[in-house]
Amino acid sequence: MDNKTRNRLLKPLVFLIALWPLIGLLLRGAMGQLGANPIERITHQTGWWTLALLMITLAVTPLRKLTGQYWLVQYRRMLGLFAFFYGCLHMLTYVWLDQFFDAQAIVKDVGKRPFITMGTLSFVLMVPLAATSTQKAIRRLGKRWQTLHKLIYASAAAGVVHFLWLVKKDISEPATFAVVLGLLLGYRVLAAALERRGAQRTAAAAD
Repeated sequence: MDNKTRNRLLKPLVFLIALWPLIGLLLRGAMGQLGANPIERITHQTGWWTLALLMITLAVTPLRKLTGQYWLVQYRRMLGLFAFFYGCLHMLTYVWLDQFFDAQAIVKDVGKRPFITMGTLSFVLMVPLAATSTQKAIRRLGKRWQTLHKLIYASAAAGVVHFLWLVKKDISEPATFAVVLGLLLGYRVLAAALERRGAQRTAAAAD
């Protein structure tokens, strides 16, 4: 299958899969199946999918390199933007349904509760990533674009800490996210070290 055909078939499918959690949430809401505390359910679901999509976005590069399926990189931007989309929904749920757009209360809450602070930091770090996701921004920023987009690591880490500090009893979900993030970051550190070693050996052989 050529790249153009694959992209034409898979792109709508990836889009629908990424959108499905929201569709499911809306359907359950319409049927009154969000439980006794619908705001908490919406907050949890949008936050969970923000983190999940951040992890999937970070997993694209390792999968591409390990499998040799370089076409996977075409979906990284879409997945990253969906992570930001769910992050916006998560933040909107907090600002609107939880705090009723009370700016003073929000500022106080962000400063007072550490898990809210970390969640806000995670979202804020995603904003420049989404804002510079266009081809025009990539061309304009050049090499600086790659440096800027390393903020995704800090955003994901802050999101995991936010989730971990939020949970009071069962930490299995945030702990799972922490392990996945650790593996993804560990792979990048190892790959960079091996790449440097290979470059040094090549330079030494050339001398």
